[in-house]
Amino acid sequence: MSRRRPTLAEVARQAGVSVSTVSKVVNGHLDVAAETRRQVEQLLEQHQYRPRRSPSRRRVGLIDLVFQDLDNSWAMQILHGVEQAAHEQGVGVVVSAVRDEPSRSVRRWLDNVRARSTDGVVLVLSELSPEQRSQLDALGVPVAVVDPVGDLAHDVPAVGTTNWAGGLAATRHLIELGHTRIATISGPTRVLCSRARVDGYRSALDAAGLTVPEEYIGHGDFTIPGGYTATHRLMQLPEPPTAIFAGSDMMACGVYEALFELGLRVPHDISVVGFDDLPEAAWAAPPLTTVRQPLSEMGQMATRTLLRMVNGEDPSSRRVELATELVTRASTAPPPR
Repeated sequence: MSRRRPTLAEVARQAGVSVSTVSKVVNGHLDVAAETRRQVEQLLEQHQYRPRRSPSRRRVGLIDLVFQDLDNSWAMQILHGVEQAAHEQGVGVVVSAVRDEPSRSVRRWLDNVRARSTDGVVLVLSELSPEQRSQLDALGVPVAVVDPVGDLAHDVPAVGTTNWAGGLAATRHLIELGHTRIATISGPTRVLCSRARVDGYRSALDAAGLTVPEEYIGHGDFTIPGGYTATHRLMQLPEPPTAIFAGSDMMACGVYEALFELGLRVPHDISVVGFDDLPEAAWAAPPLTTVRQPLSEMGQMATRTLLRMVNGEDPSSRRVELATELVTRASTAPPPR
């Protein structure tokens, strides 16, 4: 015997609210108090309530692309890939950033998604809270993620890169040059790709029989100031490193700036490896050895996956990791004698 679908009135009675309030939660409206929304969502989940959706939902030919931050060429590389894949399908792209005042920005963005009936959403290095997911789900808006910050629900497709293998390759390269005092400056610890790059770094050192002093492992925020600050801290250690693996090219730029201020030359005094292979890496002085991740291809794949979902198809895979590649340039050399 199939389980009877609960009515909104029954959910409203149990929650002690009006039917219109439950309807607002189901349909993703934001003008509901957070505690009330949480209580109603718990009851909806408990009853396994799913809104009925029309299979012929009108397409508007628009998708949303949402970044935490747009102020760098890393984001531009992904944007290029998303636009290319969307253009192939005759779909437009609306770009948003929710870095400043995230809660207010996300609320405003969700209002806009509802107003323009967006066909789908690509999230980049962003977190999708259960509340945001339920609101998008209620609107019938599919989601794909590039470089997820944390663990996702099993049915949300994600495209990333082989971060662990990239961290391993970068560190092995420095070990093969003869370095034994190798530090790393990764991104925030809560971000999956940051942790994976550090794990690869640790694995390379462990395989070489090298001990990793905890003070050699720093964390920044993928920005130039983050790399700059962490490098000054590292170089003040009693036994500073002879090589630094930065978890992003932007942080590697900060490493360069700090080393210049300290009168140290790259790579004569200290070697530096980045991660991303942004266009700036080849034009740095000296050109930066880095781990290339295919950012444009990641954007393309996430967009094509999303558009398949928009058309009612299942994604070919829920989790995809594209390969990284070490690009050797002039910023690495054997350690100074």
